Amino acid sequence: MLAIPNIHDDQQKWYEGITRYQWIVLTIASLGWVFDVFEGQIFVASMNEAMPSLEPTASKGDVAVYNNIALGSFLLGGALGGIVFGLISDRIGRTKTMSITILFYSVFTCVSALSQTWWHMSIFRFLVAMGVGGEWAIASAMVYEVFPRRARAHVGGIFHASSVFGTYLAVAVGYFVIGSDAIQTWANSLDIAWFDPQTIPWRLGFAIGVFPALLIIWIRLSLKEPENWQAARAEANAGKGKKMGSLTELFSSEFSRKTFVGVSLAAIGLATFWGAHIYAKNVLKDAAINEMVEARLASDTNDVQDSMMGATTERTDSIREDILANSVSTIKGWEMFGMLITATGGGIGLITFGPLCQRIGRVRTFMFFHMGGFISAMILFNVPMSTTLLYAALPIFGFLTLGMHAGYAIYFPELFPTRIRGTGTGFCFNAGRIIAAPILFSGGWLQKIFNTGPLQIACGLSFLFLIGLLILLAAPETKDQPELA
Repeated sequence: MLAIPNIHDDQQKWYEGITRYQWIVLTIASLGWVFDVFEGQIFVASMNEAMPSLEPTASKGDVAVYNNIALGSFLLGGALGGIVFGLISDRIGRTKTMSITILFYSVFTCVSALSQTWWHMSIFRFLVAMGVGGEWAIASAMVYEVFPRRARAHVGGIFHASSVFGTYLAVAVGYFVIGSDAIQTWANSLDIAWFDPQTIPWRLGFAIGVFPALLIIWIRLSLKEPENWQAARAEANAGKGKKMGSLTELFSSEFSRKTFVGVSLAAIGLATFWGAHIYAKNVLKDAAINEMVEARLASDTNDVQDSMMGATTERTDSIREDILANSVSTIKGWEMFGMLITATGGGIGLITFGPLCQRIGRVRTFMFFHMGGFISAMILFNVPMSTTLLYAALPIFGFLTLGMHAGYAIYFPELFPTRIRGTGTGFCFNAGRIIAAPILFSGGWLQKIFNTGPLQIACGLSFLFLIGLLILLAAPETKDQPELA
Protein backbone atom coordinates (compact mmCIF):
# COMPACT_ATOMS: atom_id res chain seq x y z
CA MET A 1 0.00 0.00 0.00
CA LEU A 2 1.38 3.37 -1.06
CA ALA A 3 1.89 5.75 1.83
CA ILE A 4 2.40 9.51 1.75
CA PRO A 5 5.38 10.64 3.85
CA ASN A 6 4.96 13.54 6.24
CA ILE A 7 8.51 14.86 6.54
CA HIS A 8 8.74 17.79 8.95
CA ASP A 9 4.92 18.01 8.99
CA ASP A 10 4.71 17.57 12.75
CA GLN A 11 7.29 20.28 13.48
CA GLN A 12 4.71 23.03 12.94
CA LYS A 13 1.80 23.91 15.16
CA TRP A 14 -1.38 22.48 13.70
CA TYR A 15 -2.80 25.85 12.62
CA GLU A 16 0.40 27.26 11.11
CA GLY A 17 0.40 27.51 7.34
CA ILE A 18 -3.33 26.85 7.01
CA THR A 19 -4.61 28.79 4.02
CA ARG A 20 -7.71 30.94 3.71
CA TYR A 21 -9.26 28.38 1.38
CA GLN A 22 -8.71 25.57 3.88
CA TRP A 23 -10.50 27.60 6.55
CA ILE A 24 -13.36 28.19 4.09
CA VAL A 25 -13.63 24.44 3.51
CA LEU A 26 -13.79 23.81 7.25
CA THR A 27 -16.38 26.56 7.71
CA ILE A 28 -18.67 25.31 4.93
CA ALA A 29 -18.30 21.66 5.97
CA SER A 30 -19.08 22.61 9.57
CA LEU A 31 -22.12 24.66 8.56
CA GLY A 32 -23.37 21.70 6.57
CA TRP A 33 -22.97 19.54 9.67
CA VAL A 34 -24.65 22.17 11.86
CA PHE A 35 -27.71 22.06 9.63
CA ASP A 36 -27.50 18.25 9.46
CA VAL A 37 -27.83 18.10 13.21
CA PHE A 38 -30.55 20.73 13.29
CA GLU A 39 -32.66 18.71 10.86
CA GLY A 40 -32.22 15.65 13.09
CA GLN A 41 -32.71 17.41 16.42
CA ILE A 42 -35.80 19.36 15.40
CA PHE A 43 -37.71 16.10 15.69
CA VAL A 44 -36.23 15.49 19.15
CA ALA A 45 -37.28 19.00 20.18
CA SER A 46 -40.84 18.41 18.94
CA MET A 47 -41.42 14.70 19.55
CA ASN A 48 -43.41 15.27 22.75
CA GLU A 49 -45.83 17.48 20.79
CA ALA A 50 -45.78 16.24 17.19
CA MET A 51 -46.47 12.53 17.50
CA PRO A 52 -49.25 12.76 20.13
CA SER A 53 -51.01 15.38 17.99
CA LEU A 54 -50.69 13.23 14.85
CA GLU A 55 -52.19 10.26 16.70
CA PRO A 56 -54.48 11.82 19.35
CA THR A 57 -56.29 8.55 20.13
CA ALA A 58 -53.11 6.51 20.61
CA SER A 59 -51.97 5.32 24.02
CA LYS A 60 -48.68 6.50 25.52
CA GLY A 61 -47.21 3.11 24.66
CA ASP A 62 -48.25 3.44 21.03
CA VAL A 63 -46.85 6.98 20.84
CA ALA A 64 -43.53 5.67 22.18
CA VAL A 65 -43.52 3.03 19.44
CA TYR A 66 -44.29 5.62 16.75
CA ASN A 67 -41.55 7.95 18.00
CA ASN A 68 -39.02 5.14 17.98
CA ILE A 69 -40.09 4.06 14.50
CA ALA A 70 -39.48 7.63 13.33
CA LEU A 71 -36.07 7.65 15.02
CA GLY A 72 -35.23 4.26 13.56
CA SER A 73 -36.37 5.41 10.12
CA PHE A 74 -33.99 8.34 10.46
CA LEU A 75 -31.12 5.93 11.09
CA LEU A 76 -32.06 3.72 8.15
CA GLY A 77 -32.37 6.70 5.84
CA GLY A 78 -28.99 7.92 6.99
CA ALA A 79 -27.49 4.53 6.25
CA LEU A 80 -28.79 4.49 2.71
CA GLY A 81 -27.90 8.12 2.10
CA GLY A 82 -24.41 7.80 3.52
CA ILE A 83 -23.58 4.77 1.41
CA VAL A 84 -25.20 6.01 -1.81
CA PHE A 85 -23.97 9.59 -1.61
CA GLY A 86 -20.54 8.42 -0.42
CA LEU A 87 -20.22 6.33 -3.57
CA ILE A 88 -21.47 9.20 -5.71
CA SER A 89 -19.00 11.63 -4.13
CA ASP A 90 -16.09 9.31 -4.92
CA ARG A 91 -17.21 9.25 -8.55
CA ILE A 92 -18.55 12.72 -9.43
CA GLY A 93 -16.90 14.81 -6.72
CA ARG A 94 -17.36 16.05 -3.18
CA THR A 95 -18.74 19.55 -3.83
CA LYS A 96 -21.44 18.54 -6.32
CA THR A 97 -22.66 15.74 -4.09
CA MET A 98 -22.60 17.91 -0.96
CA SER A 99 -24.95 20.37 -2.67
CA ILE A 100 -27.35 17.56 -3.53
CA THR A 101 -27.40 16.22 0.04
CA ILE A 102 -28.08 19.63 1.60
CA LEU A 103 -30.93 20.28 -0.82
CA PHE A 104 -32.29 16.82 -0.02
CA TYR A 105 -32.50 17.24 3.74
CA SER A 106 -33.66 20.87 3.61
CA VAL A 107 -36.62 20.19 1.34
CA PHE A 108 -37.83 17.08 3.13
CA THR A 109 -37.56 18.64 6.59
CA CYS A 110 -39.82 21.41 5.36
CA VAL A 111 -42.22 18.89 3.80
CA SER A 112 -42.37 17.08 7.18
CA ALA A 113 -44.55 19.96 8.35
CA LEU A 114 -47.34 18.54 6.17
CA SER A 115 -47.42 15.16 7.97
CA GLN A 116 -50.90 13.87 8.82
CA THR A 117 -50.09 10.52 10.45
CA TRP A 118 -47.18 8.87 12.23
CA TRP A 119 -46.13 7.00 9.11
CA HIS A 120 -46.01 10.22 7.07
CA MET A 121 -43.56 11.60 9.62
CA SER A 122 -41.52 8.39 9.58
CA ILE A 123 -41.22 8.41 5.78
CA PHE A 124 -40.16 12.06 5.74
CA ARG A 125 -37.61 11.39 8.50
CA PHE A 126 -36.18 8.61 6.35
CA LEU A 127 -35.79 10.96 3.38
CA VAL A 128 -34.31 13.77 5.50
CA ALA A 129 -31.77 11.33 6.88
CA MET A 130 -30.63 10.29 3.42
CA GLY A 131 -29.32 13.80 2.92
CA VAL A 132 -27.95 14.05 6.45
CA GLY A 133 -26.06 10.76 6.23
CA GLY A 134 -24.62 11.65 2.85
CA GLU A 135 -23.51 15.14 3.86
CA TRP A 136 -21.60 13.90 6.91
CA ALA A 137 -19.61 11.35 4.91
CA ILE A 138 -18.74 13.86 2.20
CA ALA A 139 -17.89 16.75 4.50
CA SER A 140 -15.66 14.66 6.77
CA ALA A 141 -13.83 13.20 3.77
CA MET A 142 -13.34 16.68 2.28
CA VAL A 143 -11.96 18.13 5.52
CA TYR A 144 -9.58 15.18 5.78
CA GLU A 145 -8.32 15.59 2.22
CA VAL A 146 -7.89 19.38 2.25
CA PHE A 147 -6.00 19.77 5.54
CA PRO A 148 -2.41 18.63 6.24
CA ARG A 149 -2.02 15.64 8.47
CA ARG A 150 -0.80 17.56 11.53
CA ALA A 151 -4.08 19.52 11.58
CA ARG A 152 -6.58 16.74 10.90
CA ALA A 153 -7.30 15.62 14.43
CA HIS A 154 -7.83 19.21 15.55
CA VAL A 155 -9.99 20.30 12.62
CA GLY A 156 -11.85 16.99 12.80
CA GLY A 157 -12.76 17.81 16.39
CA ILE A 158 -13.79 21.34 15.42
CA PHE A 159 -15.85 20.00 12.52
CA HIS A 160 -17.76 17.56 14.66
CA ALA A 161 -18.05 19.96 17.61
CA SER A 162 -19.88 22.37 15.32
CA SER A 163 -22.83 19.98 15.63
CA VAL A 164 -23.66 21.52 19.01
CA PHE A 165 -24.80 24.66 17.21
CA GLY A 166 -27.28 22.55 15.29
CA THR A 167 -28.71 21.40 18.60
CA TYR A 168 -28.76 25.01 19.82
CA LEU A 169 -30.80 25.97 16.74
CA ALA A 170 -33.23 23.12 17.46
CA VAL A 171 -33.48 24.21 21.11
CA ALA A 172 -34.18 27.80 20.01
CA VAL A 173 -36.91 26.66 17.63
CA GLY A 174 -38.26 24.31 20.30
CA TYR A 175 -38.53 27.09 22.89
CA PHE A 176 -39.39 30.15 20.80
CA VAL A 177 -41.59 28.47 18.19
CA ILE A 178 -42.83 25.03 19.26
CA GLY A 179 -43.25 25.97 22.93
CA SER A 180 -44.40 29.54 22.35
CA ASP A 181 -47.69 30.54 23.97
CA ALA A 182 -47.87 33.56 21.64
CA ILE A 183 -47.60 31.43 18.49
CA GLN A 184 -50.14 28.99 19.86
CA THR A 185 -52.55 31.84 20.61
CA TRP A 186 -52.06 33.17 17.08
CA ALA A 187 -52.60 29.67 15.63
CA ASN A 188 -55.83 29.29 17.59
CA SER A 189 -57.14 32.47 15.97
CA LEU A 190 -56.64 31.11 12.46
CA ASP A 191 -59.43 29.53 10.47
CA ILE A 192 -57.57 26.63 8.85
CA ALA A 193 -59.41 23.49 7.87
CA TRP A 194 -56.34 21.43 6.95
CA PHE A 195 -54.58 21.42 10.33
CA ASP A 196 -55.50 21.34 13.98
CA PRO A 197 -54.36 24.75 15.36
CA GLN A 198 -52.61 22.90 18.20
CA THR A 199 -50.19 21.45 15.63
CA ILE A 200 -49.21 24.76 14.00
CA PRO A 201 -46.21 25.53 16.28
CA TRP A 202 -44.39 22.26 15.64
CA ARG A 203 -45.26 22.41 11.94
CA LEU A 204 -43.64 25.85 11.75
CA GLY A 205 -40.59 24.37 13.45
CA PHE A 206 -40.18 21.84 10.67
CA ALA A 207 -40.91 24.41 7.93
CA ILE A 208 -37.92 26.46 9.12
CA GLY A 209 -35.76 23.53 8.04
CA VAL A 210 -35.81 24.68 4.41
CA PHE A 211 -33.42 27.59 5.01
CA PRO A 212 -30.16 25.56 5.07
CA ALA A 213 -30.62 25.10 1.31
CA LEU A 214 -29.19 28.61 0.93
CA LEU A 215 -25.78 27.16 1.87
CA ILE A 216 -25.66 25.52 -1.56
CA ILE A 217 -25.00 28.91 -3.16
CA TRP A 218 -21.82 29.40 -1.11
CA ILE A 219 -20.69 25.84 -1.84
CA ARG A 220 -21.04 26.25 -5.58
CA LEU A 221 -19.24 29.61 -5.55
CA SER A 222 -16.40 28.78 -3.16
CA LEU A 223 -15.43 25.11 -3.18
CA LYS A 224 -13.40 23.06 -5.62
CA GLU A 225 -12.65 19.37 -5.62
CA PRO A 226 -9.78 18.28 -3.31
CA GLU A 227 -6.48 17.68 -5.12
CA ASN A 228 -6.23 14.17 -3.65
CA TRP A 229 -9.60 13.27 -5.15
CA GLN A 230 -8.71 14.77 -8.53
CA ALA A 231 -5.43 12.84 -8.64
CA ALA A 232 -7.08 9.55 -7.66
CA ARG A 233 -9.81 10.02 -10.27
CA ALA A 234 -7.24 10.83 -12.98
CA GLU A 235 -5.33 7.63 -12.19
CA ALA A 236 -8.54 5.60 -12.21
CA ASN A 237 -9.64 7.09 -15.53
CA ALA A 238 -6.22 6.40 -17.05
CA GLY A 239 -6.32 2.80 -15.87
CA LYS A 240 -3.29 3.35 -13.64
CA GLY A 241 -5.12 3.28 -10.34
CA LYS A 242 -7.74 1.13 -8.71
CA LYS A 243 -11.45 1.72 -9.22
CA MET A 244 -12.87 4.76 -7.43
CA GLY A 245 -15.57 4.17 -4.82
CA SER A 246 -15.48 0.36 -4.73
CA LEU A 247 -17.81 -0.92 -2.03
CA THR A 248 -16.58 -4.51 -2.34
CA GLU A 249 -13.01 -3.48 -1.53
CA LEU A 250 -14.13 -2.61 2.00
CA PHE A 251 -14.60 -6.34 2.62
CA SER A 252 -11.26 -7.42 1.21
CA SER A 253 -8.70 -9.00 3.53
CA GLU A 254 -6.88 -5.67 3.62
CA PHE A 255 -9.79 -3.63 4.93
CA SER A 256 -12.34 -6.04 6.46
CA ARG A 257 -11.13 -5.63 10.07
CA LYS A 258 -11.09 -1.86 9.73
CA THR A 259 -14.58 -1.92 8.26
CA PHE A 260 -15.83 -4.12 11.12
CA VAL A 261 -14.37 -1.81 13.76
CA GLY A 262 -15.72 1.31 12.08
CA VAL A 263 -19.24 -0.06 11.63
CA SER A 264 -19.34 -1.40 15.21
CA LEU A 265 -18.18 1.86 16.79
CA ALA A 266 -20.69 3.83 14.74
CA ALA A 267 -23.54 1.46 15.62
CA ILE A 268 -22.82 1.75 19.33
CA GLY A 269 -22.42 5.52 19.18
CA LEU A 270 -25.64 6.00 17.22
CA ALA A 271 -27.72 3.56 19.29
CA THR A 272 -26.63 5.20 22.54
CA PHE A 273 -27.08 8.71 21.14
CA TRP A 274 -30.62 8.22 19.83
CA GLY A 275 -31.59 5.74 22.53
CA ALA A 276 -30.01 7.33 25.60
CA HIS A 277 -28.31 10.70 25.05
CA ILE A 278 -31.37 12.50 23.67
CA TYR A 279 -33.48 11.54 26.68
CA ALA A 280 -31.24 13.35 29.17
CA LYS A 281 -33.47 16.39 28.67
CA ASN A 282 -36.37 14.37 30.07
CA VAL A 283 -34.47 13.83 33.31
CA LEU A 284 -34.34 17.57 33.97
CA LYS A 285 -37.94 18.07 32.83
CA ASP A 286 -39.18 15.30 35.15
CA ALA A 287 -37.14 16.65 38.07
CA ALA A 288 -38.55 20.13 37.49
CA ILE A 289 -42.13 18.81 37.39
CA ASN A 290 -41.55 16.91 40.63
CA GLU A 291 -40.22 20.05 42.31
CA MET A 292 -43.20 22.05 41.05
CA VAL A 293 -45.55 19.43 42.51
CA GLU A 294 -43.70 19.48 45.84
CA ALA A 295 -43.81 23.28 45.93
CA ARG A 296 -47.56 23.28 45.30
CA LEU A 297 -48.11 20.74 48.04
CA ALA A 298 -46.00 22.71 50.49
CA SER A 299 -47.78 25.99 49.69
CA ASP A 300 -51.27 24.52 49.93
CA THR A 301 -52.40 25.61 53.39
CA ASN A 302 -55.17 23.03 53.31
CA ASP A 303 -52.64 20.24 52.92
CA VAL A 304 -49.82 21.30 55.24
CA GLN A 305 -50.25 18.11 57.19
CA ASP A 306 -50.10 16.08 53.99
CA SER A 307 -47.01 17.88 52.72
CA MET A 308 -45.17 17.12 55.95
CA MET A 309 -46.29 13.53 56.36
CA GLY A 310 -46.76 12.52 52.73
CA ALA A 311 -49.59 13.72 50.52
CA THR A 312 -52.15 11.31 49.21
CA THR A 313 -51.56 9.84 45.80
CA GLU A 314 -54.81 11.36 44.55
CA ARG A 315 -53.81 14.88 45.59
CA THR A 316 -50.34 14.52 44.09
CA ASP A 317 -51.72 13.19 40.82
CA SER A 318 -54.26 16.00 40.68
CA ILE A 319 -51.58 18.65 41.10
CA ARG A 320 -49.34 16.95 38.54
CA GLU A 321 -52.15 16.84 35.97
CA ASP A 322 -52.91 20.51 36.59
CA ILE A 323 -49.26 21.46 36.09
CA LEU A 324 -48.97 19.41 32.90
CA ALA A 325 -52.12 21.05 31.51
CA ASN A 326 -51.48 24.66 32.52
CA SER A 327 -47.69 25.04 32.57
CA VAL A 328 -46.94 23.80 29.05
CA SER A 329 -44.56 26.63 28.15
CA THR A 330 -42.70 26.38 31.47
CA ILE A 331 -42.27 22.62 31.15
CA LYS A 332 -41.09 23.01 27.55
CA GLY A 333 -38.57 25.54 28.80
CA TRP A 334 -37.14 23.03 31.27
CA GLU A 335 -37.00 20.35 28.60
CA MET A 336 -35.20 22.62 26.13
CA PHE A 337 -32.81 23.85 28.84
CA GLY A 338 -31.91 20.24 29.59
CA MET A 339 -31.28 19.69 25.90
CA LEU A 340 -29.17 22.87 25.82
CA ILE A 341 -26.82 22.08 28.70
CA THR A 342 -26.44 18.45 27.63
CA ALA A 343 -25.47 19.62 24.15
CA THR A 344 -23.05 22.17 25.61
CA GLY A 345 -21.23 19.47 27.53
CA GLY A 346 -21.29 17.36 24.40
CA GLY A 347 -19.76 20.18 22.38
CA ILE A 348 -16.89 20.49 24.84
CA GLY A 349 -16.40 16.73 24.59
CA LEU A 350 -16.30 16.92 20.80
CA ILE A 351 -13.67 19.66 20.89
CA THR A 352 -11.66 17.74 23.48
CA PHE A 353 -11.49 14.52 21.47
CA GLY A 354 -9.09 15.92 18.84
CA PRO A 355 -6.30 17.21 21.11
CA LEU A 356 -6.68 14.22 23.43
CA CYS A 357 -6.36 11.65 20.64
CA GLN A 358 -3.29 13.49 19.35
CA ARG A 359 -1.71 13.01 22.76
CA ILE A 360 -2.75 9.47 23.78
CA GLY A 361 -3.94 7.97 20.49
CA ARG A 362 -7.28 7.35 18.80
CA VAL A 363 -8.07 4.00 20.43
CA ARG A 364 -7.29 5.04 24.01
CA THR A 365 -9.38 8.18 23.61
CA PHE A 366 -12.33 6.14 22.36
CA MET A 367 -11.89 3.85 25.39
CA PHE A 368 -11.95 6.81 27.78
CA PHE A 369 -15.22 8.12 26.36
CA HIS A 370 -16.90 4.70 26.24
CA MET A 371 -16.08 3.94 29.86
CA GLY A 372 -17.02 7.45 30.97
CA GLY A 373 -20.26 7.29 28.99
CA PHE A 374 -21.29 4.08 30.73
CA ILE A 375 -20.51 5.35 34.23
CA SER A 376 -22.24 8.71 33.73
CA ALA A 377 -25.34 7.04 32.26
CA MET A 378 -25.65 4.65 35.19
CA ILE A 379 -25.56 7.58 37.59
CA LEU A 380 -27.89 9.86 35.62
CA PHE A 381 -30.61 7.29 34.97
CA ASN A 382 -30.53 5.59 38.38
CA VAL A 383 -29.71 8.25 41.00
CA PRO A 384 -32.52 10.76 41.77
CA MET A 385 -31.17 14.31 41.58
CA SER A 386 -32.49 17.82 42.06
CA THR A 387 -32.56 20.29 39.20
CA THR A 388 -29.55 22.02 40.78
CA LEU A 389 -27.45 18.85 40.69
CA LEU A 390 -28.59 18.14 37.14
CA TYR A 391 -27.12 21.47 36.03
CA ALA A 392 -23.75 19.78 36.55
CA ALA A 393 -24.66 16.16 35.81
CA LEU A 394 -26.17 16.76 32.36
CA PRO A 395 -23.14 18.55 30.85
CA ILE A 396 -20.85 15.82 32.18
CA PHE A 397 -23.13 13.16 30.71
CA GLY A 398 -23.20 15.04 27.41
CA PHE A 399 -19.41 15.41 27.41
CA LEU A 400 -18.83 11.69 27.82
CA THR A 401 -21.62 10.30 25.63
CA LEU A 402 -21.28 12.71 22.70
CA GLY A 403 -17.54 13.43 22.72
CA MET A 404 -16.66 10.12 21.06
CA HIS A 405 -18.61 11.11 17.96
CA ALA A 406 -15.84 13.54 16.98
CA GLY A 407 -13.61 10.51 16.67
CA TYR A 408 -15.61 9.15 13.76
CA ALA A 409 -14.72 12.15 11.58
CA ILE A 410 -11.06 11.80 12.62
CA TYR A 411 -10.62 8.03 12.73
CA PHE A 412 -12.73 6.64 9.88
CA PRO A 413 -11.03 8.62 7.06
CA GLU A 414 -7.65 7.44 8.38
CA LEU A 415 -8.66 3.81 7.93
CA PHE A 416 -9.01 4.00 4.14
CA PRO A 417 -7.05 5.27 1.11
CA THR A 418 -8.25 8.16 -1.07
CA ARG A 419 -9.96 6.02 -3.72
CA ILE A 420 -12.43 4.56 -1.20
CA ARG A 421 -12.26 7.15 1.58
CA GLY A 422 -15.71 8.63 0.95
CA THR A 423 -17.15 5.15 0.46
CA GLY A 424 -15.45 3.71 3.55
CA THR A 425 -16.22 6.65 5.82
CA GLY A 426 -19.85 6.76 4.71
CA PHE A 427 -20.27 2.99 4.95
CA CYS A 428 -18.86 2.74 8.49
CA PHE A 429 -20.90 5.57 9.92
CA ASN A 430 -24.11 4.78 8.09
CA ALA A 431 -24.06 0.98 8.05
CA GLY A 432 -23.82 1.45 11.80
CA ARG A 433 -27.22 3.07 11.52
CA ILE A 434 -28.68 -0.13 10.05
CA ILE A 435 -27.56 -2.01 13.15
CA ALA A 436 -28.72 0.74 15.52
CA ALA A 437 -32.19 1.14 13.95
CA PRO A 438 -33.69 -2.19 15.13
CA ILE A 439 -32.33 -1.46 18.59
CA LEU A 440 -34.45 1.69 18.66
CA PHE A 441 -37.45 -0.15 17.21
CA SER A 442 -37.20 -2.72 19.99
CA GLY A 443 -36.83 0.04 22.58
CA GLY A 444 -40.21 1.46 21.61
CA TRP A 445 -41.89 -1.93 21.77
CA LEU A 446 -40.33 -2.63 25.18
CA GLN A 447 -41.75 0.63 26.51
CA LYS A 448 -45.20 -0.44 25.38
CA ILE A 449 -45.02 -4.08 26.47
CA PHE A 450 -43.61 -3.39 29.95
CA ASN A 451 -45.39 -0.05 30.38
CA THR A 452 -42.11 1.64 31.20
CA GLY A 453 -40.63 4.99 30.29
CA PRO A 454 -37.82 5.97 27.91
CA LEU A 455 -35.37 6.58 30.76
CA GLN A 456 -35.40 2.91 31.78
CA ILE A 457 -34.74 1.87 28.17
CA ALA A 458 -32.00 4.50 27.92
CA CYS A 459 -30.31 3.02 30.97
CA GLY A 460 -30.35 -0.44 29.43
CA LEU A 461 -28.94 0.76 26.11
CA SER A 462 -26.04 2.39 27.94
CA PHE A 463 -24.53 -1.07 28.47
CA LEU A 464 -23.59 -0.91 24.78
CA PHE A 465 -20.69 1.31 25.83
CA LEU A 466 -19.11 -1.77 27.46
CA ILE A 467 -19.42 -3.70 24.20
CA GLY A 468 -17.65 -0.78 22.55
CA LEU A 469 -14.70 -1.30 24.87
CA LEU A 470 -14.40 -4.89 23.67
CA ILE A 471 -14.57 -3.81 20.01
CA LEU A 472 -11.78 -1.32 20.61
CA LEU A 473 -9.42 -4.15 21.56
CA ALA A 474 -9.42 -5.07 17.85
CA ALA A 475 -9.15 -1.49 16.59
CA PRO A 476 -5.93 -0.48 14.75
CA GLU A 477 -4.20 2.64 16.02
CA THR A 478 -3.77 5.24 13.26
CA LYS A 479 -1.94 7.95 15.19
CA ASP A 480 1.52 8.58 13.69
CA GLN A 481 0.94 5.94 11.02
CA PRO A 482 1.70 6.65 7.31
CA GLU A 483 -1.23 8.10 5.41
CA LEU A 484 -2.89 5.75 2.95
CA ALA A 485 -2.88 7.21 -0.57
